[in-house]
Amino acid sequence: MSLPDTNSVVREYLVNDAGIIAFFAPAAPRIYCPRLPENCALPSIGFFTRGGTSTPYIPDIPTPSYQFDCWAKDIEAAGVVTTRGSIKARELYRKLYDALQGIQNVSVEVPSGSGTYYVILSAREEVQGQDLVDVDVQGYFRVLTFFEIMVR
Repeated sequence: MSLPDTNSVVREYLVNDAGIIAFFAPAAPRIYCPRLPENCALPSIGFFTRGGTSTPYIPDIPTPSYQFDCWAKDIEAAGVVTTRGSIKARELYRKLYDALQGIQNVSVEVPSGSGTYYVILSAREEVQGQDLVDVDVQGYFRVLTFFEIMVR
């Protein structure tokens, strides 16, 4: 048995989460791995595997650690900021947290409609969301967090 593509499992789970879908409505969730594409619409989530653990005693059950970046930007109308990017990035982080924190034994079909299922055995936040400001591009904000997610 080979290791599952954990990035695909996590992304498929997130794009089908009701809270995340509602946040992005009416658009589809913008969740990218490993990084956001250049000039993509915001708010968006970018994530990638940053390491993790596996054990020879429990084969084929990787426990990767993920970095998630919840991005948003200020929106202006007539020169006045109407939506604060910092608030939107934090709202998106809370939706991500609600979708992942403490989940157990969740079945995910990857790719959707394929009949191939994986199970997210558990997910836990390793580091609480940190508010960060992009110093190079004014008005861009992100909340950075890390999760450990066990997949079979």
